[in-house]
Amino acid sequence: MQAKKPKGTRKGFTTGACSAAAARAAAIGLLTGQVPEQIESLLPNGQRVKFDVTEGLSSPSIAHAVVIKDAGDDPDCTHQAHLTVDIEYLPEQAERIILTAGKGVGTITMRGLGLEVGGPAINPVPRQNIEDNIREIASELLREQGLKITISVPDGEKMAKKTLNDRLGIIDGISILGTTGIVHPYSTAAFRASVVQGVEVAARQQLDTVVLTTGGRTEKFTIRELPKLEPACFVQMGDFLGPALDAARDSGIAHIIIGGMVGKITKMAQGEIITHARRNPVNTQLLADIAASIGAKAEICQAISDGETARFAGECMQELGLSDVFYQALSKRVVNTLQARYPKTFKYTILICDFDGEKLGHYEEH
Repeated sequence: MQAKKPKGTRKGFTTGACSAAAARAAAIGLLTGQVPEQIESLLPNGQRVKFDVTEGLSSPSIAHAVVIKDAGDDPDCTHQAHLTVDIEYLPEQAERIILTAGKGVGTITMRGLGLEVGGPAINPVPRQNIEDNIREIASELLREQGLKITISVPDGEKMAKKTLNDRLGIIDGISILGTTGIVHPYSTAAFRASVVQGVEVAARQQLDTVVLTTGGRTEKFTIRELPKLEPACFVQMGDFLGPALDAARDSGIAHIIIGGMVGKITKMAQGEIITHARRNPVNTQLLADIAASIGAKAEICQAISDGETARFAGECMQELGLSDVFYQALSKRVVNTLQARYPKTFKYTILICDFDGEKLGHYEEH
C-alpha cells in the first residue's frame, strides 16, 4: 500500500485542467456515443493525467461530462467544484471551437484582465488547453464542422463570493484558471518551508544572488532574462515574499532579483509580504498616484483609481507611451518599500513581465 503524502504537500488540479478533461470526455461521448468513466487529459505543462468522469451523457447531437476538482492541500474555495461541460456541433463552421460560459462561470465586465468584455471568464491558458484536447481527438470532425463547448459550475456563483471576482468585474460565477494545470499548496506551511529551503540551498552554494519569482511563468521569464545565473539562484516563492527575504537575510544573500507580473509587483509596492490574491485587493490608488507622478492626466489617473486591476493601469500607460517610465517608478516604489523593511540589507533588481511572459519593465538599484 502506497504511503500517503504528508498533509500540506499534496498537489491538486486547476479548474482549467478539470474543464479540459471534462471537455475531452464529452467530445469522446459526442463522437462515439459513450462518455468514458475515466479520461487521460493533456495538461498545459505537457503532462498527461487521468481524471475520473463522474457523470456522462450523450446523444447524437450533444454530450455532457463532469469532472470534480481536487485542489490537493491548497485551501481553495473551488475544491470539489463540479466542472461541467456540454458539447454540441456547429454545422458548416469547420475548424471552429467556441467556448461559452454556462451557469456558475463568470462573465467579464471590465477591461484589464486580458479577456474580452462580455465574454466568459476562461483564462487564455485554459482556453488553449481545452482546445488542444479537443483537437487531439476530433481533428477529422473539425475539418467539416465546428464545436460549441459550454462550461458550467453548479454553485459557482456561491463560490465566487469567496473570491475577488466581483472587484475584478467578473460577475455571476468563478473563473476558469491555471497556467500549468497543477495546483501547488501555496498557502501551506509546507510550501513556505520549501521557499526558505530554496534560498538556503543557494546560499550554501556560495551564491550571492537569488531570483524570487511568483510562479512558473515568471520563473521562465527570468531564466530567459538572466541566462548566466546558476539554476540554484532561481526560487519560486509563490506568495511568500516575506519568508523568502527573511531567509535571504539570515543566509547572507546580497542581491535580490524579483520577477513578477504587475499585480503581484503592485502588492509588494503596497508593503505586502504575503501576496495571495485572497488577502487584499490591489491598491489602484497607489497606481494612480504613480501615473500622476510621471505626467498622466487627471482623468486617466481617476480611471486607474476607479479600476480594479493593475493590468488596467499598465494598459492605460501603454496607450500614452508611458510604459517604461511607469514600470520604473513602480519598481522603485517596491525597492523603497523593501528597503524600509530590510534597511541596508540587499541590492534589488525588479523584472516585470506580462501574462505571456514578455518583459514590461527592468529596474536595477544603483
